Amino acid sequence: MSREIVNAYCRTLPGAEHSDPWGGGHDAWKVGGKLFAVVGSQGEGVSVKTPSVEDAAMLIDMGRAVRAPYFHRSWVRVDWSIAAQEEIRERLHASYRIVRAGLTRAQRAALEPVPPPPMS
Repeated sequence: MSREIVNAYCRTLPGAEHSDPWGGGHDAWKVGGKLFAVVGSQGEGVSVKTPSVEDAAMLIDMGRAVRAPYFHRSWVRVDWSIAAQEEIRERLHASYRIVRAGLTRAQRAALEPVPPPPMS
């Protein structure tokens, strides 16, 4: 898995927008102006939002992710060396859905329907 594959997948999500808000080569993906995925300038993995702090802690305890530096505790970084491409796509999709669900009703209504999750 790599930055290019994350970017290619995120481009397929309705309303997803790419930016580098901090400069220096970050790939930040937003929906409705809210982050759902970030590949840092070092490109060690992708940071994604989880449903809760407890879910993030569980993933970290299981060795499936590490704490995402600079983000809230509900975010984790899934390193390329830890997860297969399918798992990373599933985490990207879940993060997108979590963030999208938190948008206003009008913002959600302006977006195309959520695609089905990636098949493993």
